[in-house]
Amino acid sequence: MRFAIHKLLIHTTRLLICVLLTTCITPSLSTAEQKKPLAADLVVDGQAIDLGHEKYSRLFTELRDEHQFNQTELDSLFQGVTIHRRVLELMDKQWEAKPYYQYWPLFITPNVIREGKEKLKTHRAILDRVEQKLGVDREVVIAIWAIESRFGRHKGSYNVFRTLNTLFDAYPRRSKFFRGQLIHFLLLCRENNIDPLTITGSYAGAFGQTQFIPSSFREYAVSFDGDDQRDVFNSVEDILASIANYLRRFHWVLNDPTYIELGDTLKDKALISAHLKGRKGLLTWQEVSRGQNIPLPEPANGRKLSIVGLEREEKFGGGYRYVAGYPNFQAITKWNNSNRYAMAVSELSEALQRD
Repeated sequence: MRFAIHKLLIHTTRLLICVLLTTCITPSLSTAEQKKPLAADLVVDGQAIDLGHEKYSRLFTELRDEHQFNQTELDSLFQGVTIHRRVLELMDKQWEAKPYYQYWPLFITPNVIREGKEKLKTHRAILDRVEQKLGVDREVVIAIWAIESRFGRHKGSYNVFRTLNTLFDAYPRRSKFFRGQLIHFLLLCRENNIDPLTITGSYAGAFGQTQFIPSSFREYAVSFDGDDQRDVFNSVEDILASIANYLRRFHWVLNDPTYIELGDTLKDKALISAHLKGRKGLLTWQEVSRGQNIPLPEPANGRKLSIVGLEREEKFGGGYRYVAGYPNFQAITKWNNSNRYAMAVSELSEALQRD
């Protein structure tokens, strides 16, 4: 009995020592080091959104007073709206940017190229009109259609109304932005005779075959099929023309280059500095030509060029492949704020041109 008690005391003592040692050698985290809870950690999936909260009261007042919604329709529409926790999880997830050599193969595949070439043939008449009236190269329009929704097959499965309410109510970092998108969404649904509860899209509220967010739809979507409804869900004419209209609004120039290769080394301090500044680091085409000692075509209206570095795989020497981003390249970055995206669109469009 005494032996058993003795063993228990030893075991207990060892445990206490371990606890004390752990406490002593483990530094306490400062407030700055402690992780803040993510938005998804603060909610339960399916929890009711508090429509009586002050921010919803202000939203409803604005919808009534400035946009002529009546309270009865608002009550009917918002009744029972709940949090979609998965939306917050995806928004909170820190997506590590892939290097370009891992990024482009996600979009530029033999199947996508083959189908894109088929779309060019099938919709030749529509694309003729797009180029004539909107002045945007057909291969670029088809490339964006492919990347955004795989020609309409991948439009997203999240209820957009619920998504936008979730992000407005429970995603503080961008609540103001998504409040605006929610208002734009309700307006575009009314303008186009769409039931707001029926639209599905991405976890960030983008929808249709163009994957426009609501404000972009209202600003850039067009009807190109002879009716008054801007249909980016089913009308190929409207889908292709809306993509082209977006680029046109950011000064796309038909048949101008999107980029020019500069090699694997920047030879001038001005080019290195411009590259480090990102899309704000713009140079004249003459400066780039002199700095790299290569001939360059003059861009339309003498507009400036960006310097873009694209990661290369180690087995091909690593480092960067540098290109000069022409104004058309910069227009693509207005669609998606990513040089990798713009380059993937550019290279896919080139692949669509090849026999």
